[in-house]
Amino acid sequence: MAKKQFKAESKRILEMMINSIYSHKEIFLRELISNASDAIDKIYYKALTDDSLSFNKDSYYIKVSADKETRTLKISDTGIGMTKEELENNLGVIAKSGSLAFKNENEIKDGFDIIGQFGVGFYSAFMVADVVTVISKALGSDEAYKWESKGADGYTIVPFEKDEVGTEIILKIKEDTEEEKYGDYLEEYRLKSIIKKYSDFIRYPIKMDITTSKLKDDSENEFEDVVEEQVINSMVPIWRKNKNELKDEDYENFYAEKRYGFDKPIKHIHISVDGAVRYNAILFIPEKIPFDYYSKEFEKGLELYSNGVLIMEKCPDLLPDYFSFIKGMVDSEDLSLNISREILQHDRQLKLIAKNIKTKIKNELQKLLKDDRAKYDEFYKSFGRQLKYGIYSDFGSNKADLQDLIMFYSSKEKKMVTLDEYVSKMPEEQKYIYYAVGETNERIDKLPQTELVADKGYEILYFTEDIDEFAIKMLMTYKDKEFRSVSSGDLGIEADETQTDKTDTDQDANKELFDYMKGVLGDKVKDVRISKRLKSHPVCLTSEGELSIEMEKVLSMMPDGQKVKADKILEININHDVFKSLQAAFTSDKDKLTLYTNLLYNQALLIEGLPINDPVEFTNDICKVMV
Repeated sequence: MAKKQFKAESKRILEMMINSIYSHKEIFLRELISNASDAIDKIYYKALTDDSLSFNKDSYYIKVSADKETRTLKISDTGIGMTKEELENNLGVIAKSGSLAFKNENEIKDGFDIIGQFGVGFYSAFMVADVVTVISKALGSDEAYKWESKGADGYTIVPFEKDEVGTEIILKIKEDTEEEKYGDYLEEYRLKSIIKKYSDFIRYPIKMDITTSKLKDDSENEFEDVVEEQVINSMVPIWRKNKNELKDEDYENFYAEKRYGFDKPIKHIHISVDGAVRYNAILFIPEKIPFDYYSKEFEKGLELYSNGVLIMEKCPDLLPDYFSFIKGMVDSEDLSLNISREILQHDRQLKLIAKNIKTKIKNELQKLLKDDRAKYDEFYKSFGRQLKYGIYSDFGSNKADLQDLIMFYSSKEKKMVTLDEYVSKMPEEQKYIYYAVGETNERIDKLPQTELVADKGYEILYFTEDIDEFAIKMLMTYKDKEFRSVSSGDLGIEADETQTDKTDTDQDANKELFDYMKGVLGDKVKDVRISKRLKSHPVCLTSEGELSIEMEKVLSMMPDGQKVKADKILEININHDVFKSLQAAFTSDKDKLTLYTNLLYNQALLIEGLPINDPVEFTNDICKVMV
């Protein structure tokens, strides 16, 4: 029995495959089961054109058997089998695929697609086995053969006795090491777990002998181990079923079975596309935010299947970051996979699927917003922040997709409203979409800067998350309406001409006072001015330019500690009694004016939620006033 050498630079290729191509050793079982499924598919294809063959799906199966004593794992099938020549060609030449050749020879275009088209997966068995034995009897042949190999050194082929058509692959599992517990691949629970994970939707039964504990006959408390043959896989994936046959609970059960989350999904999206690219998908909008969603540990992505076989647990390319909360799976026959079936080629098909999925998710969210506002509000509490990040990221390239999905708390409605809802209720004379920024809605309610806008009867959107103002700055306008902060220099509210003239006159009349106050504060403020927006409050801070006070607060908390500063304006309400004290101090006591100026500035900082530079000095100043 002469040993034959592998072809195609076998040693280098086999070593590369075992050590490099596959990232998880458990993949070997997926590959061998997929090959077994291919072997049964080939009989199906033959039966399509050969009247002498009949294909009864119930007669075909795959079986996985483990023997701990001999450390062997067997994967057998009732498929088409291999002749001696096919064993030589398919297993002796690495990276030559019998499945691909069969598909090409038979011009297969039927709905059943053959999984293993690269001829590499079989050799993943050497990741876990010292010896790999293949016993096969081909359909229509009276002879069977045994192929055996210990790795890159070569293989043997000899005649063998086998009654039934099909193939058995027997793996002599490696001994355990400190790094790898190869014996786990002989454990029932581990094998079941791998089959359910990767091969649950193989269309033929995958059977195993499972040991269960049962009460002995005529016994109340004595148990015995009973071995029963069980089908491990589901076979028919939910995404290939007719939507009309499925209920909400079927989707919820699938969500739970796949461990997408411990919550119930708010909505499911079932997609079946048969066009330029064929794929099925089931997507879920979760109810609750995952505990690690905003951490480095969180991985976005959908499960990716090729013809029912799991290829990737999380394929990030199928979801944009702003929809990273979506859970679910995609199954396609049209994807171009590399030889290990683990790495996707970034091809046109994948991009088409991703584009279609993005559009579907957006449309479903818009539909949810329109048809079931309560559920959308629930969703938005968990994931609205991510939508706003989507507007801000990538230089605003996604804002057209997301601007109609975002919401903010309304000063008038006392609930969340969309931008469209805000604009549709704007009075004709209102120029801008007004917003105010603060830590909470309650805090914004008390902001002095909101007085003039609220007095005009205009609605104000409340921004309470650090991303809000950044997203709006990127959005710039909505339906040709510009966004304007209540703290901005120009509110765009037309004042009475007489009132405007009076303000200008008062500003000129008190120029020396304001210049003195500006001198006291130095570079802390850009200017000190009469306020046109304050009604009852004595003082507030506003800003000029693109950088607002709130944006300064956010940027200053970042790890790199950016020393950015907004151009702050200290605004004084000249109709408040405090202003009379300022005037009196300017005339008779400059030290007191300095004291008042610092106090007012620090009060304005506190109103904005900004830290006081010197709390001790501030408390001492208050004591001076009291004394």
